[in-house]
Amino acid sequence: MIFVTGSSGLIGSYLIPALLARGFAVRALYREKIPGHVQGAAQVEWVEGDLRDSGVLREATAGVTHVFHCAGLVSYAPQDGELLRQVNVEGTAAVVDACLARPGIRLCHVSSVAALGGLPATATGPKLDEKAKWDLGAAHPAYATSKYLGETEVWRGVAEGLSAVIVNPAVILGATNWERSSTQLFRYAYKEHSFYTPGSVNFVDVRDVVEAMLRLTFELDVTGERYILSAGALPLIEFFRQAAACFGKKPPTVQVPDWAAEIIWRFEHVRGVLTGSRPLITKDTARAGRRPVVYQAAKVQQATGMRFRPLPETIQWACAGLMAAPNSTPASGVVQP
Repeated sequence: MIFVTGSSGLIGSYLIPALLARGFAVRALYREKIPGHVQGAAQVEWVEGDLRDSGVLREATAGVTHVFHCAGLVSYAPQDGELLRQVNVEGTAAVVDACLARPGIRLCHVSSVAALGGLPATATGPKLDEKAKWDLGAAHPAYATSKYLGETEVWRGVAEGLSAVIVNPAVILGATNWERSSTQLFRYAYKEHSFYTPGSVNFVDVRDVVEAMLRLTFELDVTGERYILSAGALPLIEFFRQAAACFGKKPPTVQVPDWAAEIIWRFEHVRGVLTGSRPLITKDTARAGRRPVVYQAAKVQQATGMRFRPLPETIQWACAGLMAAPNSTPASGVVQP
């Protein structure tokens, strides 16, 4: 029996069908309603509960051999700081404790390249690998901090005898809800917004993320290791151009300079405080990509022998999947570039 958290998310919705295809019995956690969009949902044993509920997790891991912890919150909004801690740190701690209570369970934890901490001020090049050290004295986005602290909970479990591996994906691309996670980037291109910010983003295909997780968890006898999952970096404007071309839309054409982005995020912060609304751009999103980083994925390629799909192929596949979905037109509104 395999237990999966984050079943309704981008990774979970692709992982569960992959597990079922391999003949595994799957048990999955859900909070509000069973995610009917997940292929093979009728074959899954669903468990209702909160990620931080230790009692629910202890029962859910009974008879389980492997746990895939995919649940997590991605947000750069200032008002989500406490929720990030609850989901990404406390939730991971509860999963680790549940695994430790069932000796023999193997855990695959989904972290993020954000947990690597970014380039140190003394860096002479843009490349980072799994040996990157978290700078405790540096300022970090709340999301990155929550993912780093979530990783420390897994390291604690390993120190106590848990068999676990960690994957650190870059921005994951796939066809899922237009309003969630990285899929909002496709929505931005579809809505033909005019503005974009400079810089590059590291991307990876969700199908490659799932394949790496399966190989690392079932085929490798390693524990206490983390693996970057990235197909490479792409200028953000190039991503928008490719996505817009797939949708038959016009790409953004107006680059927002750094000084303008600094003004906008401050304005949005004040507006959010006064109105209680969520800012359209935050300090962290405004400054993302200013120091280009290329995340090195050689370690996972050497360990598993897999190769990542080219990003143009992934973008075309994801666009086609989004347009083929039952509700293929995204709702109106503004999303962050």
